Amino acid sequence: MHDLIAWFESVGAVQAALAATLFTWFMTALGASLVFVFREMKRKWFDSMLGFTGGVMVAASFWSLLAPAIEMSEGSGFAKVYPAAIGFGLGALFIYALDKLTPHLHINFRKDEAEGPATDWHRSTLLVLAITLHNIPEGLAVGVLFGGAALGLDGATVGAAVALAIGIGIQNFPEGLAVSMPLRRQGVSAGRSMWFGQLSAVVEPVAGVIGALAVMQMQAILPYALAFAAGAMIYVVVEEVIPETQRDKYTDFATLGFIGGFLVMMSLDVGLG
Repeated sequence: MHDLIAWFESVGAVQAALAATLFTWFMTALGASLVFVFREMKRKWFDSMLGFTGGVMVAASFWSLLAPAIEMSEGSGFAKVYPAAIGFGLGALFIYALDKLTPHLHINFRKDEAEGPATDWHRSTLLVLAITLHNIPEGLAVGVLFGGAALGLDGATVGAAVALAIGIGIQNFPEGLAVSMPLRRQGVSAGRSMWFGQLSAVVEPVAGVIGALAVMQMQAILPYALAFAAGAMIYVVVEEVIPETQRDKYTDFATLGFIGGFLVMMSLDVGLG
C-alpha cells in the first residue's frame, strides 16, 4: 500500500486516473484478443461471464462509490444522504438519455431489437456503441476516486481507486470477449473482431481524466460525482447486463457468475480500500 501511495504522489491524480483507465482498456483488448484462439464459446460460459460483469458493477457501485459518497457528505439523517441520492438519480437519468439518443444493440439481441433512433448502421457498430455507453461511468468512477484521493477527502483513498480499477479491469476482460466473439461467430475476421471488441473501452481513459479534473476543480461535487457513476452503473446492469443473461437456459450459471463478481469486487474494495 505504501508503494501505491508513493506512486500516486509522484504522478498526480490525473496521470494516475489515465494509467488506471488505460489498464481497464488493456484488459478489454486482452479479452477481445481471445478470438484469435477461439471462434466460438458455449453459451453457458458466455452468460456466466456477463453475470460476473454485473456482479462487479453492482458491488463497485456500493462499496467504491455510494458508501464513500454518503460517508463524505456533511450533516446527519436525511441531509447526509441527499448528495448521494441526487447524484445516483442523475447518473441513471444520464444513461437513460444516452440510451434513447444513441442507436445501439445489446450483445445477445437480434439486429431488429436494436434500441435508440432507427438507423441502418452495421450490427458491429451498434454492438460497440452499446458497450461504450456503460464504459463511460466506469471510467468516470475511477477518475473521480483518484481526484478525491488527491484532495485527501474521507472515503476517497488511493487504495479504493486502485481496487476499483482492478475490479473494472477484471470485468472488462469478458466484456471485450462478449463483443468480439459474436462478431467472429458471424464470419468477421479475427483482427476486425478484436478491433471492435477493444474499441468499446477507448472511452474509459477519456472519462477517467475528465472525472479526475472535474473533482479537483470543484471539490464540492465529489459525493454527487461518485453517486452519479454508481447510478449510471446500476442502470446499465438492470437495463442491459442482466436481461442479456436471461435469454437462454443458463440463468443459474449467470446468477452464480454475478455472485462471484460481487464477491471479487467486495473483497478488493475492503482489502485495498
